[in-house]
Amino acid sequence: MKLHVYCLAESTDSVAETIRGVAEAPVRWLKIDELAVLVSDLEIDSVPVSRENILAHAAVVRSVLGRTTPLPFRFGTLVTEAQLRSYISARKSALEAKLEHVRDCVEMSVKIIWPTPPQEQEEVTVPAQGTGTAFMNEKRRELLGAEHRSIEAKEISNWLQQSVSGFIRDELITVRAAEKVMLAASHLVRRAQLDAYREKVIEARANRPDLHFLLSGPWPPYSFVNIELEFKTQFGVS
Repeated sequence: MKLHVYCLAESTDSVAETIRGVAEAPVRWLKIDELAVLVSDLEIDSVPVSRENILAHAAVVRSVLGRTTPLPFRFGTLVTEAQLRSYISARKSALEAKLEHVRDCVEMSVKIIWPTPPQEQEEVTVPAQGTGTAFMNEKRRELLGAEHRSIEAKEISNWLQQSVSGFIRDELITVRAAEKVMLAASHLVRRAQLDAYREKVIEARANRPDLHFLLSGPWPPYSFVNIELEFKTQFGVS
């Protein structure tokens, strides 16, 4: 018998009877060293990767989000109870620090998209020239355009950070000026300020009608947890 692990949390409230985990397995809390882990008992050696199982895993983690902020494990984490107890005992301080960091928070996602892909932006007409000169001028134009987009993308990133800084505890931002989705931000938002955060993003979107915004969440703090990587290294879970 092995355990499929969904998330680690501070709460051990009862799990809704309607919730089923991967492979339709029942879900239960397992108390280990004053921490609680949401698990399913499975008699398999690996978890099949299917849409149903992936959605079930996510649904189980989300089921506790209304009461507490969990530390999600990656999909497919399948271990023995002895391995799980050893892992939590060895890393209890680090896990408690992570729980403290995300406590009373949820994750929100903001993506900002250029109005048109960079390659579709307006072309600049130049006078007829020799092949070599035209090639060099084209390269120079591309470099200047890329530099301009990079500067603008960084300015937009800084502007978004300043807009929501009062409502978040942490953030992860990726800027790729040359791609259509030029900015992807994950924000760890305080629950008590979630409505104010949303209003601020809506206000920011209204101030920049030239950009396309995608706002999603709230989610468990997937982007701010790396326990799945530690677990993989420790136990070779695949």
